[in-house]
Amino acid sequence: MIKKPNDFQNHDFYNQDFQTENKPPSKPGKFKFLLILPVLIAAGAVILSCQYTVEETEQAVVTTLGKVTSVESAGLHFKLPYPLQGVTKVAVNKTQKLQIGYSSDSEYDSYSASSIADEAKMITGDFNIVNIDFFIEWKISDPVKFLYNSDEPAQILKMVSQSSARSIIGSKNVDGVLTTEKSIIQAEIKEKIVSKLKNYDLGIQLLDVKIQDSEPPTQEVIQAFKEVETAKQEKETRINEALAYRNKTLPAAESSADKLIREAESYRESKINEAKGDVARFNAMYTEYAKNKDITKTRMYLETIEEILPGVKVYVDSSEGGVQKLLPLESFNTTFSNGGEN
Repeated sequence: MIKKPNDFQNHDFYNQDFQTENKPPSKPGKFKFLLILPVLIAAGAVILSCQYTVEETEQAVVTTLGKVTSVESAGLHFKLPYPLQGVTKVAVNKTQKLQIGYSSDSEYDSYSASSIADEAKMITGDFNIVNIDFFIEWKISDPVKFLYNSDEPAQILKMVSQSSARSIIGSKNVDGVLTTEKSIIQAEIKEKIVSKLKNYDLGIQLLDVKIQDSEPPTQEVIQAFKEVETAKQEKETRINEALAYRNKTLPAAESSADKLIREAESYRESKINEAKGDVARFNAMYTEYAKNKDITKTRMYLETIEEILPGVKVYVDSSEGGVQKLLPLESFNTTFSNGGEN
């Protein structure tokens, strides 16, 4: 092993001392920044938690130490840091949909929905089983009551809706439920739900109730009701056709009747006027007759003879006493020939 000379060892030692003297001293500010950084982060988080934004469709319920102190509308707001104050946002202006009797992934797609037998099956007033699928539209009217008057207000609404629907369906017959009384049933269910919600005071406003579908539970019964419905529609068609024929024929018949009535009235007026004329003539004749009965009687007799025998010559003998008069009688041959010519 070859050892270095002493001068080389002294040189290495000198280099080490030189490096130690040239090394910069450590800065104490760097360690302070590392200590302050978590405090700054915590302070920033606290400051950010003191502000919150409420959307247009929302309201914010502010609680101070667990007690409701205010309800804020849309906009930017500030609060004390947690746990002094807390904020719960509630969608009060959003229309929500509750499905009963069926389940669908989309609120607007009911064709791909699957039926829920336990919810849909109901008994009518005439002891028939039907499947009723309907939905309820509602929204939050009071966010404080909605949050704190009950644990699950939406579930309570669903149970109330099912109970009301079963009660109303149980008072109707099966024909009305499946065909003609759906709108009436919807209105009655809505009225009953609203009445019950007032008692529960859930902070919920019911908007509408719509029956999605109502049908019997088996295919055989469904087919029978479809045939009944077809017969009813055909009946309605026949009635409409009859009404159309009546509306087409009745005006012509009424016109003909009016024409006959006018003709009859005209004939009646003519006969009445004719009778009045005859009466006036007779009264005038009677007046003249009353003045001189013999002369009027003779005149009437002669006028009648003239009407009966228009071609006969009449000679009136007005002589008195025993004076004998000769009348200019015509030849029978002449009279006969004249009659033959005529």
